[in-house]
Amino acid sequence: MRARPTLVPAAPRVQPVRIAAADLGSNSFHLLVVQAHVDGSFDTLVREKDMLRLGDVVARTGRITEAAADRAVDCLRRFRQIAQNLDVDELVAYGTAALREADGSAELIDRIRAEVGIQVRVISGRDEARLVFSAVRSSIVIEPGPAVCLDLGGGSLEVTVGDSGGLLWSDSVKLGVARLTAELVRNDPLEPDDVKRVRKRVEQVLGPIAAEIADLTPRMLVGTSGTLCDLARMAALRAGGDPRALGSSVNQLTVSRRLLEEVEEQLLGLPSPRRAALAGLESRRADLIPAGAILLLTAMRLLGQEELTVGEWALREGMVLEAIGRHDPADWNDDPRAMRQSSVLSLCRRCSWDEAHGTQVARLAVDLFDQTRRVHRLGDVDRELLHHAALLHDIGEHVSVESHHKHTAYLVQHGRLRGFTPDEVAMLASIGRFHRRGEPKQSFEPYASLEADDQARVAVLVGLLRLADGLDRGHNGVVDAVDVEIAPGAVTLICEASGDAELERWGLKRKADLLERLWDRRIDCVLHEVHHRTTPSGLAGTA
Repeated sequence: MRARPTLVPAAPRVQPVRIAAADLGSNSFHLLVVQAHVDGSFDTLVREKDMLRLGDVVARTGRITEAAADRAVDCLRRFRQIAQNLDVDELVAYGTAALREADGSAELIDRIRAEVGIQVRVISGRDEARLVFSAVRSSIVIEPGPAVCLDLGGGSLEVTVGDSGGLLWSDSVKLGVARLTAELVRNDPLEPDDVKRVRKRVEQVLGPIAAEIADLTPRMLVGTSGTLCDLARMAALRAGGDPRALGSSVNQLTVSRRLLEEVEEQLLGLPSPRRAALAGLESRRADLIPAGAILLLTAMRLLGQEELTVGEWALREGMVLEAIGRHDPADWNDDPRAMRQSSVLSLCRRCSWDEAHGTQVARLAVDLFDQTRRVHRLGDVDRELLHHAALLHDIGEHVSVESHHKHTAYLVQHGRLRGFTPDEVAMLASIGRFHRRGEPKQSFEPYASLEADDQARVAVLVGLLRLADGLDRGHNGVVDAVDVEIAPGAVTLICEASGDAELERWGLKRKADLLERLWDRRIDCVLHEVHHRTTPSGLAGTA
């Protein structure tokens, strides 16, 4: 028997997509530029950060001042230039707590769009939490799960609970370090009253949350953001670690609550200039780190956690992962027709198709097309259309099994298939409409709209699809391969089957009448049963 036809194009060149994510946080604006791959992974090209402290301004004044707006615009102008220099395919920019709450944020967003050409999307706290957890799940081994995750920003704290299977619970609360410091810290170094005010606010907000998530029994604490990573780094160094041994990454670093308490005690006893000189702490975070330490230790006590594991991926990495997920499979290769296949499969999946049957019929249909070329004399475009029509032919069952061919035609017409001309959509709808029985009729408007030559092509493709559909009458993929023998008065299909295929022989006989009339040849079927089973091909690529 001949080898199965390949439905995947010969070695399409898979190409990465470059994505830039701008995270407009309350403490810092971050830019992450990556080269993303079709498997969902990405390579970091550039990381940039500008600590604008927008949250401080909003906490003090309730609005975005003109000076703060100028700094934000200048920063994003630089981010955009970096992205352009790297030829990014997509730039996404999200604003968080400071932009959610400040008076004048809409004006700033309009100004950024007008002067810089970046459209900023201000996301909700829950969206922020979801994106952060997506990043945590992709960068941290959550074991044992579930984990409670804290992402500590300048204006808000995102709290999530989840495991390797996904997000279970999330919330966003107004406990950012810039907010706590601006509203509650009045002395440097902190006085006992400062500590009490911060701790009381954290207890008031996180206490009910800790009680609510107790039933989820989180068994691990994960912290993200620069503040928590710095605290973990300082704790590790306090335990005797060489700063050089820690390297530049603290991802998956785990430290004990006891060590973190020692770090907290040290931070609370020093003024900001001396805190800035401590190993492991970014100096520009020196005035905010005490509030961060108080929040973390209070949270650990409320949540009953004795260890903290930190992750370096947070919102911007979550933004990248989300952007990768939005990209169509066609974006990853240089085949200009790939979007056609992608949109067909998307419609199939939206209609909850029978994937095994659809791909089996597509494989058989293309095989029959290839082996009968000297009879039908159609070209490669017709081969591709037959392949797509075969994948789509039963999607009407999503509406109703009864008259599903009519529903298939309607779904194809209105399925917003990309990359197809109106005539090609009409051809696909016509093939789906008449794949069961009878001859294509002028009463079906898409078919009637076609030129006579295209109607003739449709008729042949309908006939080939019927044969392929008949050869999987039982929807069990029993026919492994087909050889076609062409004689002046007959076309014989010699089928290799891995089991009882009498139902398929009967199905083919019922489906052969159209091609028998078009080709003026009898269509016969010869079955050969074998005792092994070849696994049917998976999802087909472009025919």
